[in-house]
Amino acid sequence: MAVPVAFFAVFFAWPVAAIVARGLKADGRWRLGRIADVVGQSDIRHVLWFTTWQALASTALTLLVALPAAYVFARLDFPGKNVLRAVVTVPFVLPTVVVGTAFLALVGRGGLLDELWGVRLDTTVWAILLAHVFFNYAVVVRTVGGLWSQLDPRQEEAARMLGASPLGAWRKVTLPALAPAVAAAALMVFLFTFTSFGVVQILGGPTFSTLEVEIYRQTSEIFDLTTAAVLTIVQFVAVGAILVVHAWTVRRRESALRLVAPETTARRPRGAGQWALLGGVLATVAVLLVLPPAVLVRRSLDGGFGYYRALGDADGGTFLVAPIESVVNSLQYAVVATAVALVIGGLAAAALARRDAGRLVRGFDALLMLPLGVSAVTVGFGFLIALDKPPLDLRQSWILVPLAQALVGVPFVVRTMLPVLRAVDERLREAAAVLGASPWRVWREVDLPMVRRALLIAAGFAFAVSLGEFGATVFIARPDNPTLPVAVARLLSRPGDLNYGQAMALSTILMVVCAVALLVLERLRTDRTGEF
Repeated sequence: MAVPVAFFAVFFAWPVAAIVARGLKADGRWRLGRIADVVGQSDIRHVLWFTTWQALASTALTLLVALPAAYVFARLDFPGKNVLRAVVTVPFVLPTVVVGTAFLALVGRGGLLDELWGVRLDTTVWAILLAHVFFNYAVVVRTVGGLWSQLDPRQEEAARMLGASPLGAWRKVTLPALAPAVAAAALMVFLFTFTSFGVVQILGGPTFSTLEVEIYRQTSEIFDLTTAAVLTIVQFVAVGAILVVHAWTVRRRESALRLVAPETTARRPRGAGQWALLGGVLATVAVLLVLPPAVLVRRSLDGGFGYYRALGDADGGTFLVAPIESVVNSLQYAVVATAVALVIGGLAAAALARRDAGRLVRGFDALLMLPLGVSAVTVGFGFLIALDKPPLDLRQSWILVPLAQALVGVPFVVRTMLPVLRAVDERLREAAAVLGASPWRVWREVDLPMVRRALLIAAGFAFAVSLGEFGATVFIARPDNPTLPVAVARLLSRPGDLNYGQAMALSTILMVVCAVALLVLERLRTDRTGEF
């Protein structure tokens, strides 16, 4: 635990604390009264209200749209199911900048709806809500569908035989069993939408702002660190409460059910109702999940490959180097970030998987999730403030970017490896130790062969999320070494069709790289029962 704790203390807790202290301390004294002053401002209350309202609406809409798909994947067996599963999951690993750009291509200026019907939604709430559904659809399908596929269908059949109607049997037998998974999925969707940055930054315009976007605006545009610090505290408290409730729902889901093998519960669709449901899910996937990326690709090809060729030219304004170099930069940063995330996350998962782990160690599990919800903007700016003195003066170092990206990748490594490590029989380790193996040799010859596939999957997830990290990277990426998401955001911030088209082209490249990484993961992953 020493290495993960030190890593999070230096590169997460310290930068966040530095931002809060810079904003709330004056003349060596804490000015906590500023919290009430900031929260009492009408424009800040409007931001808090919109952040909470859109997160609740996005969560409800995602559950409404995705729960039928969870049933289809859990209970129906049909040709192309594995391909469809990969298609559904791809949006989750796409960077938020790409998601925002895809919906901008669909509903924004010159977008598909604008061309066909003259409809623009790029500055309305509906565009933001639909983009959030697009991004979080897989969270519900994988979390709820994964448990649903393991519920014994004979329990519901027994209720039917005892006289219950189909709806009554589902309501009294299946729904209570699914409730913890539904709650866990809803909490994760709420967490991701409550802290939404890239989507709202691109689609919201000057009218709509979440806490994360407002922290960015107060930090980088207005330079009001007091307001940014207060909003960081508010977001931290909210995220902490969400994670505590989420941990409780996960424990309840794991301990309250008797599960069966998922491959035994799926059947071919029977009856008009199941075929209609399958058709409806396929239509939803086509319109909601496939159409926006397809429109993004189409917009990037307006006039042929001109926008792609233009990526090779440096204009000396937006970029000091050719935008295409951001592809190489992102890949290099993501490889280093993945290596760091595997080391930190692997050590943390190994400690958490031990059956004799103390309460303090188990509590660290929840803390590992905080980087997914705490303001990445705060972390990025905190890097510049906290890591500015020897021996950790890293402001001019390239390593800042992969370190920030690794913070986001570590939770995915832990969540992927932890169930597999917990499944390793402790007696195998004890037998190897009795036969004279050192702890390192036990790990190498007992644990590693069993977790090798999970390790590859964890690396793939860490690589994909590192590639798309935007909130922290936008502060610390150097002008001569931009990452793909930062390059896309810079291009979108400048007027002109050429800049807009180049943003679409770069977003398409980033989308393809992330999609390929996800498809490779799906071929590696054979166990569908993990935490995600």
